[in-house]
Amino acid sequence: MNKFDWKAATRINISMLKIVGLWPKGDEAYKFNIYTMYAIISINLFINGHTFFQVMNIFFVYSNLEALSSTVFITVSEFLAAVKVYYYVQNIKLLKKLQKDLEKDIFQPRNQHQIFLIQPNLQMWRTTYFTFCVPCAATVALWSVIPILDQTIKEYRLPVFAWYPYNTKISPLYEITYFYQVISLWFLGIANLNIDSLISALMTYVSALCDILSDDIKTLKSESENIHEKIIFCVRRHQEVLGFASGCNKFFDFITLGQFITSVITSAVTMFHLTVVEPFSNEFYSLLIFAACVPIQLFLYCWFGNEVELKVRIIMYFLKM
Repeated sequence: MNKFDWKAATRINISMLKIVGLWPKGDEAYKFNIYTMYAIISINLFINGHTFFQVMNIFFVYSNLEALSSTVFITVSEFLAAVKVYYYVQNIKLLKKLQKDLEKDIFQPRNQHQIFLIQPNLQMWRTTYFTFCVPCAATVALWSVIPILDQTIKEYRLPVFAWYPYNTKISPLYEITYFYQVISLWFLGIANLNIDSLISALMTYVSALCDILSDDIKTLKSESENIHEKIIFCVRRHQEVLGFASGCNKFFDFITLGQFITSVITSAVTMFHLTVVEPFSNEFYSLLIFAACVPIQLFLYCWFGNEVELKVRIIMYFLKM
């Protein structure tokens, strides 16, 4: 039987991470090469730099509640995205190791039945990924063109409020800053979406590996030949799955904590800001779509985490039979 390719399901996810400089070539971390230079520039210029300018703007508008809410709701999310990128880069070696571990023979399905068994897990992840892409892309696209749709581009309004150490209301500085913000918004959106999706993919892998292990345990009673070796194999596979799951937890435990904290803050501020913007305006719709993205983000963590818990219970059930 041909070797099962675990990475095939997340290929588009990895391709998007490559675009924003978050996926070095091969199974290794960043090296001194052209892609690393591109990653340094893209991360620091378009992600960290843009977030810095937005955070600085808070110090200039904190006395105005409406202006503060219009700044904070997006700044908090983008600050978390920048933190996610930092911890992602810090743990890229661990992530690459986890991806490499999936190629081990111990993680390979033993037959077509086991391949069929894990397909629903991978298909669910693909469906969720593309579903999440729609509101995220719509939000970033609307933010990018709101000044054009509202005709406020004539007043030199930028897509998002931020502070810059120069006058953005003169040409060509306004056009350059506008273009910079649009690129930064897309970089942040792609990075945030695909890091979240990659974390849910890791949980999907753990869930699928639990399905394979459950099938191995379930079929032990019906197999009389070489039962001792098969029990040893199940124990080894169980230990490897535990090690893989532990590595996954180490990779995203802090990110998950940050996501839940900022989601609460972002939801509250976004709901408040919806009450002060003009109803059914372009900004109103962009806020509405953004508000919908927050629970979807949490859904990725909660749903796929719950799936792992359910699969572990199934393993315990077969062990007690």
